[in-house]
Amino acid sequence: MTESDTTSTAPSRLSRVLFASGLAILAIRNLTNLDGRIAYADAKGVPAADKLVPAASALLLGGSASIGLWKLPRLAAGSIAAFFVGVTPLMHDFWNVDEESRGEELTSFLQNLTLLGAAVAFYEHATED
Repeated sequence: MTESDTTSTAPSRLSRVLFASGLAILAIRNLTNLDGRIAYADAKGVPAADKLVPAASALLLGGSASIGLWKLPRLAAGSIAAFFVGVTPLMHDFWNVDEESRGEELTSFLQNLTLLGAAVAFYEHATED
């Protein structure tokens, strides 16, 4: 398959840019407030948060850029999915928080679940190419 064939079968540019830009902004926010994100992850009991938070944020940033450009899309979508599979139950454990925090954590959990679904859809589309 030539590059032009791959480009013509890629998901729409709009869908890729919307998905990628939202994720890139999340990753950049994590990386620009690294101390705060590490402290939050540490408080949630994430082991080696000082190493995992920057690594996971970089994974998300790289995956989002690659989806946006539709370069190595299976690897990109897989890395984004891995980010959400790892992060969502640890950081947004609505079932373990007090009543006051439950709604916010549930919302974040469901948003991440939705983004995971989109990553899986991009992965499946890339696999069909």
